[in-house]
Amino acid sequence: MFVEQNVPLQAHNSFGIVAKARALVRVGGEEDILQLLEDPELRDAPKFILGGGSNIVITGDVKPLVLKVEVMGRRIVDDGPRATIVEAGAGENWHDFVTYTLDEGLAGMENLAMIPGTVGGAPVQNIGAYGIELQDRFESLDAIDLVTGQTFTLDAAQCAFGYRDSVFKHTAAKEGDFGLAGRALILRVRFRLPKPWKPVLGYLDLQRKVNESGVTQPTARQVYEWVCAVRTGKLPDPRVVGNAGSFFKNPTVTPEQCQDIIAREPNIVHYPMPDGTVKLAAGWLIDACGWKGKSVGNAGVYEKQALVLVNRGGATGGEVVTLARAIQTSVYERFGIRLEPEPVVV
Repeated sequence: MFVEQNVPLQAHNSFGIVAKARALVRVGGEEDILQLLEDPELRDAPKFILGGGSNIVITGDVKPLVLKVEVMGRRIVDDGPRATIVEAGAGENWHDFVTYTLDEGLAGMENLAMIPGTVGGAPVQNIGAYGIELQDRFESLDAIDLVTGQTFTLDAAQCAFGYRDSVFKHTAAKEGDFGLAGRALILRVRFRLPKPWKPVLGYLDLQRKVNESGVTQPTARQVYEWVCAVRTGKLPDPRVVGNAGSFFKNPTVTPEQCQDIIAREPNIVHYPMPDGTVKLAAGWLIDACGWKGKSVGNAGVYEKQALVLVNRGGATGGEVVTLARAIQTSVYERFGIRLEPEPVVV
């Protein structure tokens, strides 16, 4: 284990914000955490877990000890008649892992292609796209306790997945509560890819691809290529334009609230949910408030998708946060809905 000092983080956050980690440790496995816990000073220091940096807004130099997760490796754990179990290290690039599963002839992850970040960050956020959430393909994960150094395994129920939510985003309020934010570092994640496979094509963008191509029974590879094409057309590449993907969660409302909004805004994009609530398209709400293409300083709203905030060059974390708050205020004043950001402000 080696502690690096004053490490530039611009390349380690997808917004491309200039900042430094005062101290950083690269975690390649359990042994690095165990060594860290043997050092009294490091053991007791506040810690910040950093994966791909695709879901954070850095507002200044990071004072806590940064644990840069670089646990690598991909393998097929089991290939049974009902499902294939595949595992990846938490430091693996998410999109590269999805591509790996297809290259191995495994279907089921294709709708989640091109989501930025790492495998370890995926269950924290319970990432999702085009009709699939991570919890739909999740089997289990291994993590390590940053206080005791003990390694443990969690199944889906223990991860308490919700919409862009999990146990890893909550802090235990009292002894006995099961909140793991800042307490556990994910090491490896396993996924269950079901057999037989059926394409998930319910989203409008994928239905358009079906209609355009005339292919009503696409292969997993075809769905993957469609998802990549749709995302490329709508979302900026973080390597070219700094961004954190979708910045706000799509809010949910009661059917009565939705009808009230429809009475005033007949064109609002909305989706009925299985639990009886209605999901509203946050991007539509932001666009309706006139924010698409607008900027605050060097932070702006992407011209092709109002749900994405971008770094137009040299943006600070403060500018991103100021822009986000202005958008929240506009949407609340017009629709009475409070938008919740997805990224963590550091």
